[in-house]
Amino acid sequence: MSIQSQISRIKAIILIGNRDFGRCPLATRLPTALWPVAGLTALEHLLAHLANQGIQQVTICHSGDDMSLSKSIHADPRLEIKFLEEPLPVGSAGCIRDAADKEKDELLLVLPAGLVNPPEIEFLIHSHCEGGAELTTYLNPSLNNEKHSGQTSGIYMCKSSIIKHIPKGGYYDIKEGLIPIILRAGKKIHAVTLPKHAGNFRNRQQYLFAIDNYLSNAPEICQDLKLNKNSSSQNIWMAADSTIDPGARVFGPVVIMSNTRISNGAVIIGPAILGNNVFIGKNSIIVNSMLWKGVRAGENCQIRRCVIDYDTILKTNTAIQDQCIAGKSKKTLEYPLKNAAKIVTDRADKMRQTIQPQINKISKLLPNRILSGSGNILRLSLLSFIVISFLWSYWPGLVDLWQIWIRSDEYSSGLLVPILAGYILWSRHRTIAKYPIIPSVIGIFIFFGAQVLRLFGLLFFYGSAERLSLVLSIFALVLLIFGWQIFKKVATILLFLCLMLPWPNRIRAAVSLPLQSWSTSSAVFCLELMGYEILREGNVIHIGQSTVAIAEACNGLRMITAFIVICGLVVLLVKRVWWEKLITLISSLPIALLCNTVRLTITAIFFTMLEGKYWEKIFHDFGGYAMMPLALAAVVAELRLLTKLTIPPETREEIIITRHNR
Repeated sequence: MSIQSQISRIKAIILIGNRDFGRCPLATRLPTALWPVAGLTALEHLLAHLANQGIQQVTICHSGDDMSLSKSIHADPRLEIKFLEEPLPVGSAGCIRDAADKEKDELLLVLPAGLVNPPEIEFLIHSHCEGGAELTTYLNPSLNNEKHSGQTSGIYMCKSSIIKHIPKGGYYDIKEGLIPIILRAGKKIHAVTLPKHAGNFRNRQQYLFAIDNYLSNAPEICQDLKLNKNSSSQNIWMAADSTIDPGARVFGPVVIMSNTRISNGAVIIGPAILGNNVFIGKNSIIVNSMLWKGVRAGENCQIRRCVIDYDTILKTNTAIQDQCIAGKSKKTLEYPLKNAAKIVTDRADKMRQTIQPQINKISKLLPNRILSGSGNILRLSLLSFIVISFLWSYWPGLVDLWQIWIRSDEYSSGLLVPILAGYILWSRHRTIAKYPIIPSVIGIFIFFGAQVLRLFGLLFFYGSAERLSLVLSIFALVLLIFGWQIFKKVATILLFLCLMLPWPNRIRAAVSLPLQSWSTSSAVFCLELMGYEILREGNVIHIGQSTVAIAEACNGLRMITAFIVICGLVVLLVKRVWWEKLITLISSLPIALLCNTVRLTITAIFFTMLEGKYWEKIFHDFGGYAMMPLALAAVVAELRLLTKLTIPPETREEIIITRHNR
């Protein structure tokens, strides 16, 4: 059978995975299938490649996650595209089961949607037929960069008869489910190494690596862009309506899309892609970064190995490195900045106009009528009104915070903070009720400052500033309604609420890599101390025939955030002097690092004993929960030690017995 006839039998199945919640902020907001590749989304880029290769039938499997793919992409008219929505996870093999036509004898080509350098179809067909296997899996070639070599490309080719090995319903994966059952059935699985990296990506690092490989073939791919012959560097493609100031310097490979302006003194070092309508300010430096459509970088910015979301504005002197800068939701980005500022200002004005008359009533009536029945009714009514107004104003931020708690392992402990704070407040309510309620107008100024901080975060896309204004607003309202005496009694509980907020991205990025390196070093030290022969390569540990990779998610940040919450709760509940509580709170950091080291060491040892991905996954995932009793035991031991060190022993008076002579 000729190659062309075999190509006509192929049905391409494109898998759009779920969003990568919590690990990559940009992949959380936007599926990688819709990340741009020089003017097209990755999915559109892949569809164009399939059409050019002669593929006609394509099925796109997606979860239907808050977007309409049929409206988000411009499909090639040469393709017959079917969108298959899978509301519940069915796995990669489950998608094959649902997408294949059981009555046709066809070849099934499975591809991930996040693919920048898809291989030639003829090579895939030839290698599959030559192997004579039920299923062929394609691996990326070995490269000098070990981080991206020797990994699966996510590309598979198989016969339609493979469906009989897949259960009729439920979740089923290719690597962990389908391939083992095919091998147990005595069938053959063929592995083929691709001639070049396929450019599959799921996060920032893989995306930058894939774009680097993509730009190496740019003379053939970037057909709509012209080579800039006036540049001192080769491999620079730019649209005709884009401008580069004579004082700017561009070193390829760089792609400059339509209506992009690069100012005097700016330096662009590839590989890099500047999307449509991008503006680079004076003396800014862009190194190995992708700036999507509408990005505006002010003067003296330094952007290194970053991916910047659509329509993001970077203020003057911004310095970022190794980050994904995710914008707001798609709906929010459609508003100009002046409209966003107007929305927040109008809400603040309405709230101030509504609350101001009530504040005046509080100042005059509440202190004199606090014990009367009508005073209690007035207080409860006003408190209910303020709480409802507060929730209405901050509802989008509260929903965003809830999503972070649910999706991010590192900040999931923040979900417990409001509940624990409420419990601590209730345990102290009898003591707090003894103090009079004397409203303080200083709370108005603090509340106004919180709204200014919130406006700043909204205008300049600092989500951490918006979330911090939420806690500051609670501070202000407590002071405004209840006064200084009660505020002082609940101040520590209000500070405890700050632990529910995720760390700013800049701080998280600054500590993640050092923590990851420290976790690897401490685990290697413990393993060598126990007599194991260890070979370390970066963050990868080789123990005999087993290899353990210390991923970024294992750097201990999740344990640090959780143990700080635990120690904070203990500090608020125990009755100790302030410096003992401070020592207990500070000790949460070394306790978390110690527990993470113990977890990694035990995990590495068990990986040398256990066989099977299922047991390894269970042990890895639930190993963190097993450290909670160890952490609590360490805190209890610390408190007992402080008790022994700080409480003097009881002294007994000497008993003198005298005898009187008669």
